[in-house]
This record gives sequence, structure tokens and C-alpha cells, in this order.
Amino acid sequence: MIDLDFLSQLKRFHIIINKRVTSSFTGTRRSSSLGRGLVVNDFRPYVPGDDYRAIDWKIYARTDEFFVKRFEEDKNLTVHVLVDSSKSMDYGTGQRTKFEYASMISLGLSYLSARNNERFFLSFLSDKAETLRAQRSSNEVLTFLNHINKVKCKGVIDFEEHIRKYKSNITSKSLVVIISDFLFDPVHLRNTLYMFKNHDLKVIQVLDKSETNFMVYGSVQLEDSETGQKLETYITERKRQEYREKMYKHILKVEQETAIAGGKFFLFSTEHPIFDAFYKIVG
Repeated sequence: MIDLDFLSQLKRFHIIINKRVTSSFTGTRRSSSLGRGLVVNDFRPYVPGDDYRAIDWKIYARTDEFFVKRFEEDKNLTVHVLVDSSKSMDYGTGQRTKFEYASMISLGLSYLSARNNERFFLSFLSDKAETLRAQRSSNEVLTFLNHINKVKCKGVIDFEEHIRKYKSNITSKSLVVIISDFLFDPVHLRNTLYMFKNHDLKVIQVLDKSETNFMVYGSVQLEDSETGQKLETYITERKRQEYREKMYKHILKVEQETAIAGGKFFLFSTEHPIFDAFYKIVG
């Protein structure tokens, strides 16, 4: 459970955070570009690849030439944070679980969005999806905190299905942050992350230190946290080394798929100081 002290820390450090955030959060600016918007700024000749919906047919009727509208595009950034809340995230051998660590990151981003008057959406993904929307108020951070403390990690995440459905709701250039342990086949990342190539994408992998170091040895009973399936086995030093190598390759694959999609990848242990991790993400 996350207590109110974390929110107090966010408030005390807001000056430092706001300085770091300028490169990640666009802020209230406007620019002229061919894209979504309400105010037509000017026109330019059509070139192959332009959205045909931007063609001005009145000009075509007068000139018999194709011109496209250039809109004044709103550059207020919309922030979408998607947090894995499947059963595997409800695990931790230290002071906090992976879900609690991921939630603290999401709360920090929510706080920054409120401070910068940005639109903010927080979603939890497990066997189903749930989305909360901030009303551009610092009080919403407290609302998010209360809700997070009631979330029960459960089920197996259907990552690909949830991401595809969620992407259809993003209608403007956004900051998209996906937080998970990503302990599933990286092919699901390959099949989805490319959809965010025109957005600012950040992929954050959160793991418990026991998952990366794997200090288990001898006769043990392993249990799948999502399915409940149990396995009796004997862990030798060789098996420990094989596990570490597979985990390293898996993490590397997640990082590679993120890079291919044009995003930034971050890996944190739940033991990593949360504000240090937070500064790296928004820096």
C-alpha cells in the first residue's frame, strides 16, 4: 500500500521535478502542421502520402489542383500511463511489490501532469482494462492514490488485445508510458509497440531483485503467480546460471523491441530508489 507520505515527497521535490520535465512534457504551445486541429492556418500543394481528408475541395473546384489544409495544432500533451495489474505484478521480496513500485511511478507522472495542466489517463491492465482520467487538478492525484490502493492484481494480462483496443482511443500526439514486468512473450511487444511510433513512447520494466538474481538453490517448489501451477524441482548452480542468461536475453529483447518502435526503455528493480528512477524517466 502507498501512503500519503509519497505525495508529500512529490510536493517537496516539485521544483526539481519541474526542471527535469521540460524535455518530456511538451507544455502549452501551438504550432502549424498538417495534422489534427480545428483552426485552418494555411494551405499547401498535395503530395503523395498526405491525408486525403485534408484536401480542400473548394480550392480544387476553382483551380483543378489539389491543396491540403494546414491546421494550427494544439500542442498540449496528453499523457497515457498503462500499468500492468496482472497477478505476476503482485510480487515482491523487498519493501514493495512490483505493482506498488509501478504505481508510484504512475502517481509521479500524474502529479507532473496536474502541475503542467496536461490531460492524463491512467489505465490498469490485467484480465480486463480499467481507465481513470484526471480532471487537471492536483486533487486528482489523491483520488488516484486511493484507487490504486484498492486495486487487486489478478489474472493473466492479454497485453496485445488491451494495447490494440487502447490505441484506438488515442487521437492526438501523446506521451505513452507502459509499465510492466513484461514476463510474457516479447512477440506481443513486436505486434503492438509499432502503433506508437508517432508518439513519445516510454517502456518501463519493473522486476524484483529475486527475479534477476535468482538466489534460490536446492529442492524447491515453484509456483506460477498467475496460473497457480506448481513445480517441484531441484535448483543447481547450472540451472541458476541458465535462468539468469534467459532472463538477460528476455530483458534485452524487450529493450530491442522498444528501440525498433522508436521508444525509450527503462529497467528498474523494486529496490531502486523511486525518485532516482523517476528522474531518469522524465529527464
